[in-house]
Amino acid sequence: MTRAPVIAVCHGGGPLPALGDPSQAELIKSISERVPKILGLGTPKAPRAIILVTAHWSERVPTISNSETHSLYYDYIGMPEEAYRLKYGAPGSPQVAVEVYDVLAKAGFTPRADAKRGWDHGVFVPMMLINPKADVPIVQLSILASASPSQHFAMGRALSSLRDSGIAIIGSGMPSFHNLRILFSSAINDDGVKARNKEWSNRLLRTVQTWDSEERGKKFDSWRDWIGSKEAHPVGGVEHFLPLVVCAGAGGDGKAEFFVDNIMSTKQYSYYWAETSV
Repeated sequence: MTRAPVIAVCHGGGPLPALGDPSQAELIKSISERVPKILGLGTPKAPRAIILVTAHWSERVPTISNSETHSLYYDYIGMPEEAYRLKYGAPGSPQVAVEVYDVLAKAGFTPRADAKRGWDHGVFVPMMLINPKADVPIVQLSILASASPSQHFAMGRALSSLRDSGIAIIGSGMPSFHNLRILFSSAINDDGVKARNKEWSNRLLRTVQTWDSEERGKKFDSWRDWIGSKEAHPVGGVEHFLPLVVCAGAGGDGKAEFFVDNIMSTKQYSYYWAETSV
């Protein structure tokens, strides 16, 4: 069996990618065309399930959606009316949720299951574009309120073994940049901000492309000290970065691939560990 991939995607601005907003055009194309190829959708290499680590669900312990079906949680405000009518009917998987629970518990975590929470837009917005057929079961997984890079990396390492049984892992956030204060102000065009963000992006890329997974994890431990980190992800707002750290742990030994999309004056990176390069 082909080892299932790990993908840390930029999910874009709220529901806008699912609504076809022009500001998200490059991202829509990448999520709709690149990511399905990485996953092998529509081929014998397609995953039997997807664990989706979402930036929009933070808990004290790893928390796992474990219902057969899930409602959608429209966790945004001030959007067009059609954003609250979006539908995505992929099944959940109580069986895969147990597998996730077991590997996390074995790694020393104290996970819990949640059959009631709906899938937030970190799940259904990218998945509407990645797999509109909605025929692959999804298990939603929270990030940790601690924001500890070592704990998130350890979560990923624990999940990595599930890849060998055909379970793909997707981290959904905005891993390289998520600072709305800068994005919606003149600061986005400041030369100093641009220079620091370029240095940040390059260091992050070098880190995810570190071949040895143990060394990669050690590098992530100090990410807050990197130049540009607090502009890319402000203090108290690191949730869109953490799914990447889980993915970096799940990627195992090997060099990550990446692609870049221009979204609202920013370069947004997505990273992946897979047998297929796009």
